[in-house]
Amino acid sequence: MDFLRPASWEEALAAKAEHPTAVPIAGGTDVMVEINFDHRRPEYLLDLNRIGELSEWEVGQENVRLGASVPYSSIMEHLRAELPGLALASHTVASPQIRNRGGVGGNLGTASPAGDAHPALLAADCEVEAESVRGKRLIPIDAFYTGVKRNALEPDELIRAVHIKKADGPQQYCKVGTRNAMVIAVCAFGIALHPETRTVRTGIGSAAPTPIRAREAEEFLNAALEEGGFWENGKIITPSIAQQFATLASGACNPIDDVRGTAKYRRHAVGIMARRTLGWTWEQYRGAGRALEGAA
Repeated sequence: MDFLRPASWEEALAAKAEHPTAVPIAGGTDVMVEINFDHRRPEYLLDLNRIGELSEWEVGQENVRLGASVPYSSIMEHLRAELPGLALASHTVASPQIRNRGGVGGNLGTASPAGDAHPALLAADCEVEAESVRGKRLIPIDAFYTGVKRNALEPDELIRAVHIKKADGPQQYCKVGTRNAMVIAVCAFGIALHPETRTVRTGIGSAAPTPIRAREAEEFLNAALEEGGFWENGKIITPSIAQQFATLASGACNPIDDVRGTAKYRRHAVGIMARRTLGWTWEQYRGAGRALEGAA
């Protein structure tokens, strides 16, 4: 196994173009596990740790440009207001040591359906900035996951950053695991309210071959909130609406039985998480509205 260690982004792109099968490594929290268990033996490892810009972020007017190697601990500490769903997901990643090393780029590159960041990214809405010596492109998150541990990157492309929409409303994240830390998700659920567009987006992890959105559940809830005038009047969402949302979210799953949980349990748990996170986010939205009224 050869170890490539570029000193700049341009050198990294050139190395990836010359060796398309080279596996990028930054935090290494997924790659090293596969290598240590001999599940993967790449011909080349492409070390990106000398490229400082990958660990930087920029907060714009509408989006956060998050470098591929920004550690989860930095998201938790510095971007909780702009990316609350991703900050909550970051809290569930492994241990403090791994949160100091791992980043969203690794989750995206591995594209495991159990990656902790995926539900939050899907719910928030974002684009993946991919680049090669041929140029740069932005891949919508909805088009990024193409199969089990497969993504839309070309062989010569690297992930440079993720452009994530700043939260304009409450976001939540929920994860079921077999213990409280250092655990792969049995299933996970993310939700984001977008009051500016009067829409709700979701993300589901570890309950289908790829990370997915519960699109039918979103469409139902968007219509119900609009028809009932909930965005304007801030009423409590009725139990029947919340239950139907949960049922549709559960129905979006296509899970498997494995050592961490059964398919039946995963569907059930996703429904429970969908109902609970909807309740939490809507209470936050209503509370913000009441606070604004009180200030007026």
